[in-house]
Amino acid sequence: MRWNLRLAAANRGIWKASELQRMLAEHGLVISAGKMSGLWSGRPASLKLDDLNVICTVLDCPVGELLIPEPDKVIRPGHTEQPIAAAGGSVLAVVPRRRDGRSLPPS
Repeated sequence: MRWNLRLAAANRGIWKASELQRMLAEHGLVISAGKMSGLWSGRPASLKLDDLNVICTVLDCPVGELLIPEPDKVIRPGHTEQPIAAAGGSVLAVVPRRRDGRSLPPS
């Protein structure tokens, strides 16, 4: 999923995280400066559904405007990953990795 808060806010004339933070607080969602920074400039690691509901209410937008599905990034278990073509047309190599974090033996 792609997190699209900043663009959704900009489409409504909200250009600063602090402005959105104040609006959210007016609706009962008090967010720390650190968490607001993560919501505004990045991809939140987690987000409560109640908080998402308040954000959608404040921005008057559907959840689909904030969370954009990226089905091409989903890897199905048991299937090998296919190389993804880069913007320049070159093919990126897929490096296999173990799920437990340990390195693979040398080839």
